[in-house]
Amino acid sequence: MSSLRQAEAPLRHYIQQHALPEIYEALLCGLVVMRPEDPLTFLEEKIKEIIANGLGSISWDAFVDESQRPKLKMVTESYLEYLFGPDEGQLLSPELFDKAYTFYSNNLQKMCFEAWLRYRSLRKSCRAEYQRKMHRAERHFCSRKLKTILCSWNAWVHFRKRQHALAAMKIQKAFNEALLKRILKAWHVDAQDSKKTREYFERLERGELEDGTDLSSSPNSQEGQDEVSLLPQKAVLRIFSFVDLIDLARCAQVCRSWKMITQTSSLWSSIDFTAARHKINDKIVVNLLQKCRPYVVRLNLRGCSVLRWSSFKSISECKNVQDLNVSECQGLNDESMRIISEGCPALLYLNLSYTDITNGTLRMLSRCLPNLQYLSLAHCRKFTDKGLQYLATGGKGCRKLIYLDLSGCTQISVDGFRCVASGCCNLQHLKIDDMVTLTDSCLLALIEKCQHIVSISLLGSPHLSDAAFKAIFQSRKLSKIRIEGNSRITDASFKLLSKHCSNLSHMYMADCQKITDNSLKAMSSLKNIFVLNVADCVRISDPGIRNFVEGSSGGKIRELNLTNCIRVSDISLLRISQRCHSLTYLSLRYCENVTDSGIELLGNMDSLISIDLSGTSISDQGLAALGANSTLKELIVSECLGITDIGIQKFCQQAKDVERLDISHCLHITNQTLKSLAFCCHFITSLNIAGCPKMTDISIQYLTSVCRYLHVLDISGCVHLSDRALKYVRKSCKQLRILKMLYCRSITKSAVQKLEAKVQKTEYSSEDPPVWFGYDRQGNLLNCSIKPENETGNDNHNMILLNENNERL
Repeated sequence: MSSLRQAEAPLRHYIQQHALPEIYEALLCGLVVMRPEDPLTFLEEKIKEIIANGLGSISWDAFVDESQRPKLKMVTESYLEYLFGPDEGQLLSPELFDKAYTFYSNNLQKMCFEAWLRYRSLRKSCRAEYQRKMHRAERHFCSRKLKTILCSWNAWVHFRKRQHALAAMKIQKAFNEALLKRILKAWHVDAQDSKKTREYFERLERGELEDGTDLSSSPNSQEGQDEVSLLPQKAVLRIFSFVDLIDLARCAQVCRSWKMITQTSSLWSSIDFTAARHKINDKIVVNLLQKCRPYVVRLNLRGCSVLRWSSFKSISECKNVQDLNVSECQGLNDESMRIISEGCPALLYLNLSYTDITNGTLRMLSRCLPNLQYLSLAHCRKFTDKGLQYLATGGKGCRKLIYLDLSGCTQISVDGFRCVASGCCNLQHLKIDDMVTLTDSCLLALIEKCQHIVSISLLGSPHLSDAAFKAIFQSRKLSKIRIEGNSRITDASFKLLSKHCSNLSHMYMADCQKITDNSLKAMSSLKNIFVLNVADCVRISDPGIRNFVEGSSGGKIRELNLTNCIRVSDISLLRISQRCHSLTYLSLRYCENVTDSGIELLGNMDSLISIDLSGTSISDQGLAALGANSTLKELIVSECLGITDIGIQKFCQQAKDVERLDISHCLHITNQTLKSLAFCCHFITSLNIAGCPKMTDISIQYLTSVCRYLHVLDISGCVHLSDRALKYVRKSCKQLRILKMLYCRSITKSAVQKLEAKVQKTEYSSEDPPVWFGYDRQGNLLNCSIKPENETGNDNHNMILLNENNERL
């Protein structure tokens, strides 16, 4: 039968159509029950009978006699028969009945279960419908409730607004009255001060005042009272924290309360001997450190060349010092550093630049200062590659270094850089300036293992090529890079920079001759550049500036240095004024194509604080337009021959808050310039009038009688100034720190010596001014003064000024 189940469809259809299984069943049952003597004849007769009667009457007992057929009962007649047993002819057994009952029960359970499911689904749908109706009712209730609340709140808001409007009107009225009173009071004070200053200047010009008379010596002026001691202690300590060591010692001698303030331990947690390095000695340092050693954290001894063993011994007793600067200390040696290293295990910052340390010091640092993070070895020429090996791998090793300065250490070879890379792989800040021996192999050996470089400085490394810079620019963490004086780097490096260094914020690439506008175009995709210095990159022009300014960092740039970019013109200034809304510092030194038209656009940039226009063709018109920027604090217009007294006067009348002004080598300005400056700009702190031959003593008297906050003054080359000018300076400028008096032939050495005791730094010479100043010893202009930039000496001076300006970035 199993084979028939797998038979083909036509065969199966034939078997079913002719009822072959029923025929076989009937014939076999007949043969088995009847047992004929001639089976073949029996089968032949029965087959003929089937053919004659048809297949409709075929059953399994069709060919069995009636007498031999079993007499079977379909079901039990009663439950008693089931208990006492069935008859012999009963068809169903108890097992079959159990099965039938089970089948019946299952069908009944199935029917009940299906009915129960239908009931449950009906209940569930009813419950869901009820929930929907409840939600709708709740939403309706909440909306009605919110509507009621909103109406009440709206009425309350309108009521409060009316009250606020009335209160605002009253407050605005009171504020306007108070503001008008303050304005009138301030105007009255300013008018009185201006009137007093004007009368003072008029009396000076008429010669009615003696040399010793001062503007502040009015009978109405009163001595200041000590209001500092009345301030809260926190505010007083904040004020005194800005006072240097010398002034702090002087403050201790003022009164008892000031002495108690100066003895506060928090003021002595940071000690800086730099300002008094020419006056201190071992005894002063030892006494001070012994008193303050428990709470000294930062100690600066830079340039203190007179210190000896006792001072360094006292430093080692300051166990809590974390920041130590002993740069330029000529008395420092390996033995001194051994004492300091063993006594100050908490050191994190250490500056050993310009000292005579050797490999022994570096070995001691690796043993005693494993937590050192900042180390400067700039211009230390006596250690070798072996010392760097000690530093990185000797003892515990300075493996936590994140800042390393190796500037000027030309004795280091590739092996030394390889040692640093293997032992100090966590370096983040690397400074290798003034290293003329630095090659690509040195830098590649370092960059290969130091993968966390954030900032790197490579000033004065002319032999590095694109291979080294491409390796540096692979660092995705790089945020600051400084390159100067390299003529081998090309635009290809900066294209790679724009792809990898997405976090770059400071870009300094001065004097890179092969840099073109393509580099700025590549960097325009960077989004976080805040400082850009392309000084002396003479191939930079207006298209490059436009591409950068219109890029992603145009609105974020804060400092932009375009010194000596001679192809930059007013078009770039137009783009800068339109896009650079965060620009605070701008340098356009010696940009010959910049004119008044472009400079006038800068007067509308409210964010601009400092601008350098030295050597440009700016005139009085451009300077007057620049004065419209009231936020300007610093202006440098050195060597601008088109500027006169009128331009300075218009500028000062508008920019009264200017603090630093450089008008050096402007040959046409006179005493009237300083008179206007003193009359308008009382908060000037730095002034440079070097190379101005028309200045006389009265101009200094104008300046010093009003401007009390002068810190830096340069009068070099002012050949008509005499000892009388220094007398005014000594008497009135109490806060003066730096005074330059080079080429002042009318000032005597004795007058300078009287002033040196009150000024931290002075520069003096009585020689005749050099030719590139543009005038002779009498102040008479020379013919070459028309074009001073053609003189070789002037070029040197310009380079000096440029280097000083580059130090800002």
